Amino acid sequence: MNWQAAVEKTVTGLGYELVDCERSAAGLLRVYIDKLSEELQAGAFITVDDCEKVTRQLQYVLEVENAPYERLEVSSPGVDRPLKKLSDYQRFAGEEVQITLRVAFQGRKKYKGLLQAEGTGWRLVFNDGKADQALDFSLEEVREARLVPELTFKGRNAQPKESQEAGAGASEAKKAKAPKKRSNAKARQSVETVGEDEKVDGGPDQ
Repeated sequence: MNWQAAVEKTVTGLGYELVDCERSAAGLLRVYIDKLSEELQAGAFITVDDCEKVTRQLQYVLEVENAPYERLEVSSPGVDRPLKKLSDYQRFAGEEVQITLRVAFQGRKKYKGLLQAEGTGWRLVFNDGKADQALDFSLEEVREARLVPELTFKGRNAQPKESQEAGAGASEAKKAKAPKKRSNAKARQSVETVGEDEKVDGGPDQ
């Protein structure tokens, strides 16, 4: 069993969702965990005790599997949670997200807007400053996708409207205006394969 499979089996076996895991060249193994969807909707959230529980079990499992790493870090995904799997996109449809494309479309790689399911693919509805537009894409075209934290301003301090501690479950889908113009981004190169030791970053700025 490789280290990724060992991490996923351990985290899910303890009753958590594995959001993401990454290993740096320096030997740091980062693991992001979350409560299951139904628990989040009930108001549960990841605590320090949850992270410590997963850490202890992972240390044991990784030693048994002889998985190389120098340091282990287990934490919640935060308010800008990454979208990695199909189930993530399904769960957060209707939320505002930022995506980074593998191949630039109309001179841009980064787009931010409301995520919607569109047939067998996905759509991002956004405003370019003049009119609402829609970008249709497939998951294979996306290099990185993250939720956009919703902020509320109280006094001089900005606080997350829905923090991880408050339980960032699937919220009610937001209604988007009908876009006036549609554009399709079609991948023109094969899907990049990320090596075990390579971290996926947000890509170059648009």
